[in-house]
Amino acid sequence: MSQPLCSLEELESRGLLAVEAELDGGPESLLVALAGGQVRAYLNVCPHAGRRLDWAPGKFLREADQVVCAAHGASFLLADGHCTAGPCRGQALRAVKVEVVNGAVRLAASR
Repeated sequence: MSQPLCSLEELESRGLLAVEAELDGGPESLLVALAGGQVRAYLNVCPHAGRRLDWAPGKFLREADQVVCAAHGASFLLADGHCTAGPCRGQALRAVKVEVVNGAVRLAASR
């Protein structure tokens, strides 16, 4: 059974969440977003310096369809994780496959 992350209802009301998940045998912080009607998830880690994207746990800087790294200002499209500005321009967030099952956002069974 895949691991539940959050409810779709909570994601729809907030648009962007930080959640903890068990990945590859250890705990990881994930950024879960609703972008263009699609649920997306990424490791909550900026590829520039390996720091969390949020400025406080679960508190993200968001500009329209992008999330901004609180440490160095890199901007990432929520739809695909690609960096559009900042020190890691051209790189991308590491995507994590998720699915919606019975109103719950879960890690996809096949990752």
